[in-house]
Parts: sequence; structure tokens; C-alpha cells
Amino acid sequence: MNHAPHPLYTVRPAGPADVEGARQVILDTVYRDFGYGYVPTWHRDVVEIESTYLDNPRHLLLVATHGDQVVATTGVRSTGPAHPPHPRWLAERYPSGATAQLVRVYVRPGHRRRGLARTLVDRACAFVAQTPGYDSIYLHTNVDIEGAESFWRSMAKEVFDARTTGEHGPGVGTVHFEIPMPSN
Repeated sequence: MNHAPHPLYTVRPAGPADVEGARQVILDTVYRDFGYGYVPTWHRDVVEIESTYLDNPRHLLLVATHGDQVVATTGVRSTGPAHPPHPRWLAERYPSGATAQLVRVYVRPGHRRRGLARTLVDRACAFVAQTPGYDSIYLHTNVDIEGAESFWRSMAKEVFDARTTGEHGPGVGTVHFEIPMPSN
């Protein structure tokens, strides 16, 4: 399904001029919404946006802009879930290289509820379908963030609810999803 964003926004692949704005959206989200801030092991791509997303033809960073301000992001990386912290069976089901992982699906609070995240995810999935070598689209999310669980359940199929096993420790609401591969 191809959703269109609100007409005051532009959704497109990020370019060099978007790097700082995208980085700020991502960092603001991990500090404000997640409450733990920048963790080098988990967020290396945020510091290395150019080499991670812009220089790799199998990766993509999409941005939504309002005027000249980046207000939303979505990334695609050819990596599956890491073991640890995720279960070994999950890492084996979604191997790096053949798995397109959706990451950094973030929208600034003042720009939410306008179709941006859905549009960004649709376009990221279309990119995956057109990029050779991908077999699946995977993501995990923190469902403790308001709206995250209902959003992903409207677009994806749950694969594993880590809350049921406590594998990520107390207070971490990680749920893993797969999105069906779109037709080319």
C-alpha cells in the first residue's frame, strides 16, 4: 500500500544536507522517548550516517521534511537482530545480508498523526523489494513508547514478544515483527 503524507511534507532519500537534521531527530528520540540516550553499541549508525546509509547501495535513510527541517526518519540496513541480546533462534531466522531491518522510524512529536511514519515505512519496504538479495523485512520496537505497538501491529506480524520471557531484562518492552515483502 502506498500512503501519501500530509501535503506540507516531502518524503525522500536523505542526502548529505539532511545528515545533521536526521541525526538530531534520532538523538532527540533516544533521549526523550527512550530515556536512556545515546548508546555507542546500539547507535553507531547515528554517528556514521554517511557511511552506514548514504554510501551503501543496499541501505537507505529516508527523511520527511517540513520546509527545510527534517522531522522524521526511517532507515533500512542489511542486518538481522544481534545475538545477544536477542535470542539465537531469532538471529538465525533473520540473518544479516538477507534481512532488511527497518530502523530509526522516528517522527518529531509536533509532526505525528499525519501519515509520515506509515509513508516512510511503505517507501522503505518498496526499496527493499527492489533491492536484490533481501528475503525478509524485520524490525523490533519498544512497545512502551506510546503508539508504537498499535502502529506496528497495523503493518506487521508479530514474531516474538520478548516481554513474555524477560530476555531483555525488566522494564524493556521489546517486540519483534516481520513485514511481508511487497511485490515488485
